Amino acid sequence: MRSRIVTLLLVAVMVLLAACGAPSKEDVMKKLSGKWNDTKGYELKAKMEIKTGAEPRIYDVVVWYTKPAFYRVNVSQAGSEDSQMIVRNEEGVFVVTPSLGKTYKFQSDWPAQNSQAYLIGALSDDIKADKNATMTEKDKAYIFETATRNNHKKVLPTQQIHIDKKTLLPTHVSVLDENKEEKIRITFQQITLGKERKAADYAVEIDDTNTGKEQDPTDGKKTGLPTYYPSVEWEGVTLEEEQMETTNGTRTFMTFSGSKEYIIVQEPATPATIAEHKVAVSIEGDPVDLGFTIAAMTENSIRWESAGISFFIASETLTKDEMIEVAASMQAEEMK
Repeated sequence: MRSRIVTLLLVAVMVLLAACGAPSKEDVMKKLSGKWNDTKGYELKAKMEIKTGAEPRIYDVVVWYTKPAFYRVNVSQAGSEDSQMIVRNEEGVFVVTPSLGKTYKFQSDWPAQNSQAYLIGALSDDIKADKNATMTEKDKAYIFETATRNNHKKVLPTQQIHIDKKTLLPTHVSVLDENKEEKIRITFQQITLGKERKAADYAVEIDDTNTGKEQDPTDGKKTGLPTYYPSVEWEGVTLEEEQMETTNGTRTFMTFSGSKEYIIVQEPATPATIAEHKVAVSIEGDPVDLGFTIAAMTENSIRWESAGISFFIASETLTKDEMIEVAASMQAEEMK
């Protein structure tokens, strides 16, 4: 009899322990929101790997954040001097490209409507926003699978957020395509919560960050740059015409027709002159993160500069999501 009682007690204790040791999705979400969103600020370093092209591209990401809405995000490609910085301060949203000596100013609420996997507050909001989010538990991690809310949500609709059980901080995020294949991976190398910076630290010091120079009008119109083509494939859409102009450099025009119609213009990016790099240039549209660069998007166009080339896509028939899809798919296919 005594042994039976002991066995029953042990079973009861094990049931209680199991119940206590299995937090619900809501319990974990509440803890995460309190830890990530209530912090006065944070700094982090991460690696971003983009696997949407023929070869993976690796970027270093450094983020500063201070409440209520100050951001400084620096993205640089591994093994390259190219970098880009997006800053939100009291004056607006700025995109700085040091290699070209250019600073663009946006009137935008970024990143409120454009969630980014390297902003941990945005990840918490993603989890809360998706009523169908799921949580699985492993030995040392909670894994949330949620819908994405970024510019790539049409082609990259899902993300898996891996969170360390002990620290309750994200270790990495996998952004997945419709086939659940990983296309973007953010690996967090260091996260420091409670780190605040003064408003002055988010100022854009144009003369310090930009390196423009007086130049000949044809300077910067380099030849030998690759021509980029969109890898996205839509049924009934074909490249109808491709033209090239060589006045003051090489400018390529591509016209796509069929069920979806749009044009792509690309030419060598021109560095700013001394006069130009002393001021931030206001630009129409909202900043859009393509993963590898920041673009400016309007209702009917998207433009950006990357790898020494200026790109412009315009269409009366493509949606914004479709223009972003084309932009993100651009790949170098041949040398001109």
